[in-house]
Amino acid sequence: MGQKKKNLLQNICRNNIVPPLSVTCLIEKIEGKTIIHVQVPKGRDKPYQTNKYQFLIRVGSTNKIASPQELMRLFQQSAVFHFDATGVANTAISDLNWAKLHQYFDQYGVDFSSESDKERLLVNTDIMTQDREVTIAGLLVFGINPQKFLHNASISFAHFLGQNIDDTLLDKKAIEGTLDIQIDTCVAVIKNNIKTPSVIEQNKTVDTVFNYPDKVFREIIVNACLHRNYSILGSRVRVFLFSDRLEIRSPGRLPNTVTTDKMKAGVSYATNPILLKFMENLRYIDKLGRGIPMVNQTALKNNKALILEEVGEEFVLILYL
Repeated sequence: MGQKKKNLLQNICRNNIVPPLSVTCLIEKIEGKTIIHVQVPKGRDKPYQTNKYQFLIRVGSTNKIASPQELMRLFQQSAVFHFDATGVANTAISDLNWAKLHQYFDQYGVDFSSESDKERLLVNTDIMTQDREVTIAGLLVFGINPQKFLHNASISFAHFLGQNIDDTLLDKKAIEGTLDIQIDTCVAVIKNNIKTPSVIEQNKTVDTVFNYPDKVFREIIVNACLHRNYSILGSRVRVFLFSDRLEIRSPGRLPNTVTTDKMKAGVSYATNPILLKFMENLRYIDKLGRGIPMVNQTALKNNKALILEEVGEEFVLILYL
């Protein structure tokens, strides 16, 4: 009986799953009962589908057919599809900031203003698609008004008096614009809301308690904006400042094989590789994965804690102050 069940399981994995899945089945005897131990290796061809061409996701104890939005996220997590490369409906070259484009291309010796075929140049650099729509990445970095088309591509900031979200709200802001503006504005807002006691010593203002350098706040905001999942509609990056910690919540889980421990060790990933390329060229980041390790080491050296975790469909970074 055990061998028949084993063969049945292996045949199901080979014949009912596309692409076929190779599993290892071990038959064991435990307390007089036959147990089949099935080992399923981590797949390289995710997402898998049934032989009826259905993509299923697990919800509680049942399976359901993935919605188009859920399927898009599955492909994005597997790095088969990158959402930031898709075109934004009803956009055109007129929705781009030409002064910013000129400044961007000027660093590579390209005079955008005198370029005869501007759209072709923008298509070749992933700012526009072949259909002459502005890509999500292009709009977020070079758009005149990104939120006109991407309503939730913004940051929500809230400062609470105590350590809980139901404590008195001291400040609240919606931060919009292109990503560079969002990042710079959010860092400034965080600094303005963090109270740091100081004294005057030899004509200099000296903090009497530890405060993180600007590069720490900048890194965690950059990380949240660049690696969030922009395909999750109705969600924005949320920044909560409490009396004891700074909490950053960004839409989307970590990609396959990336863990919070690997992030602290310097393993980098690119949920939005085109967006990452643009922001790297604008000197906002590097691709060496040094940001989160730097934040972690700064916290540890000052007896503080950095916590990285996934909560539902959000990635949460908590930095204790």
